[in-house]
Amino acid sequence: MIKLAGPADADDVVRLLIGFRDWWGRDDPPEESWRRGVDLLLSDSLTDVLLGGDPPAGVAVLRYRHSLWWDALDCNLEDLFVEEGARRSGLGERLVVAAIERASSRGCYRVELDVNESNAAAVALYEKLGFTSFSPELEGHNRFMRHYIERRG
Repeated sequence: MIKLAGPADADDVVRLLIGFRDWWGRDDPPEESWRRGVDLLLSDSLTDVLLGGDPPAGVAVLRYRHSLWWDALDCNLEDLFVEEGARRSGLGERLVVAAIERASSRGCYRVELDVNESNAAAVALYEKLGFTSFSPELEGHNRFMRHYIERRG
């Protein structure tokens, strides 16, 4: 199950994003900062947060901006995280597909993201779903990828 998060889902969103922070081996920013940020994002019309699983075990944060070049919204898949116990279940793929569908429904022309080059599983998932690199591949650095959405009409 994938759903669009609302204010009542803030605790799950914070928990999952802190899990992502911890997965990277970091302890900053502190939880209070995540709480404030999540509350702001959940009330921002240019942000969508998707939760996956029941109970939620995955999260995707989508940020939108208008592109003058395409006269349409662009979507940035800013964060994607699936808890260890839910990995290899297809949840990450379902979240990315739902993110593309959500961006399409909002009239976006493309979805862009950056992924750490050393995260081979994530790179493979994005490539499987049609994302292509638009930056040099630098070992241990971020690779920038995009997926164009078919224009209707």
